[in-house]
Amino acid sequence: MNVEKICEAANKLSVAERGELISRLIQELGQPEYDVSDEEVSLRVEETRSGSIGNISQDQLISRIKHL
Repeated sequence: MNVEKICEAANKLSVAERGELISRLIQELGQPEYDVSDEEVSLRVEETRSGSIGNISQDQLISRIKHL
């Protein structure tokens, strides 16, 4: 079964059933390979707002990740 057919079947579920499906799928993904604390995110947001660091575009981010 491909993703399109799965989505079609999922759309026939009730809202509660779709919520349960989403929850199960997320749980099965497991923990990410990285861990970023809420404090780290807050610090980065504040640095961006203050202008001490600048934003980059999604294309720039992807390009930099590919170079790693």
